[in-house]
Amino acid sequence: MTSVIDIAAPASKSVSHRAFICAALARGRSLVRRALDSDDLVRTRQVLTTCGAGFTETDQGWAIDGLGGKPRGGVLSPADCNMGESGTSCRLLTAVLAAGQGLFRVHGEGRMHVRPIGKLTGALEPLGPRFEWEGQPGFPPFVIRTEGFSGGSVSVNLEESSQYLSGILLGAPLAAGPVSVGIEGDKVVSWPYVSLTLMAMADFGAPVGVEILEHGVWKPHDPATVRDVSPGAVRFLARPGSYAARDYTVEADWSNASYFLAAGALGPAAVRVLGLRRDSLQGDRAILEILESMGAAIAWDADGGVTVSPSALRGVELDMGHCPDLVPTVCAVAARATGRTVIRNVAHLRIKESDRLEACASQLRILGATVDTFDDGLAVTPAPIAPGTRASLSSFDDHRMAMSLSLFELAGVTVELDNPRCVAKSFPGFWDQWAKLREAAR
Repeated sequence: MTSVIDIAAPASKSVSHRAFICAALARGRSLVRRALDSDDLVRTRQVLTTCGAGFTETDQGWAIDGLGGKPRGGVLSPADCNMGESGTSCRLLTAVLAAGQGLFRVHGEGRMHVRPIGKLTGALEPLGPRFEWEGQPGFPPFVIRTEGFSGGSVSVNLEESSQYLSGILLGAPLAAGPVSVGIEGDKVVSWPYVSLTLMAMADFGAPVGVEILEHGVWKPHDPATVRDVSPGAVRFLARPGSYAARDYTVEADWSNASYFLAAGALGPAAVRVLGLRRDSLQGDRAILEILESMGAAIAWDADGGVTVSPSALRGVELDMGHCPDLVPTVCAVAARATGRTVIRNVAHLRIKESDRLEACASQLRILGATVDTFDDGLAVTPAPIAPGTRASLSSFDDHRMAMSLSLFELAGVTVELDNPRCVAKSFPGFWDQWAKLREAAR
């Protein structure tokens, strides 16, 4: 049996999207190195190319010839913007296209047309764009009619997705005047992804000011230091300007590393993941804190690798509102722990590629666990899994479900997935990497 299995972390999907968008809006040629190559990123590249940017794959990365300003839509008929099944592409680019010029038709595939976007478009309309719904209002497909952002003050609800704010911010430097964005509603989910947006914009020469309300006074804050926000207590200030072309290297992905870090905790062998930034702003870096709270042994080495070793794991109570993509992974770990695990504040998982709460619950029940679901979470009580069990499981065509369910192979389960190919959405090389774990489990 291998004592430690080395895994190279793939490039970050979230950072790759943002780097492509910033480079495509910039004036001049950028080189984006180590960008993730996945189905979702193909959609982002295709839409940005439709709007006038140029993408050329080179030995060093993606050479991107930027627009130097607004995305260009159609005049008599709309530019075709097919987002596929990429929710990130749809939400970020809807706002960026709305900051452009002309007509754009936004549509998708799979569950995209039942995933809401009305809270984003409602926030964009005061800036000037108009939206024509082809079916149910608030859902794709729709046509954007726009002359660009006028400037002014808007507010956006982030209870469904922080990508609504990220999209508005990415488009804001293209506005005719300053744009101020506030947050409304009862809560904010997935805040760390906004930090990634602010980082990318600053890196490409379009920084956004952040002010936090303290004792009735708005005070500027360094965006890199803002870790949590409350509706009504933060606002973002973007001035008209332009993005600057540059060379940019995409950091590794904590989300996709989570499956291998969890595998290390579950055994049979320790797993070392290489290439992750210890100081990353990615919210899914929380996987280490979560695994540690469940009893996992974790160690960083001098080479920047993080090793998770087989451990006796226990159930915990978790608020995962800022790291929802980790929920399927944590559910799989919880099914092998001792005691009950409760996950809360993730109601927005019901509008992902699948209803991830019900999807997780249904598959864990097949494997014997007791699972209770709530409006905003679920509770997992594990049951022993007999080695040699054969289980036909559904990915629900959801990449994160497929990858998390693979963790049961480490318990001696023969996992038969209905659509293993769906991992191409975010991690095309997953099964090649996972083969190292399968070999160790034999």
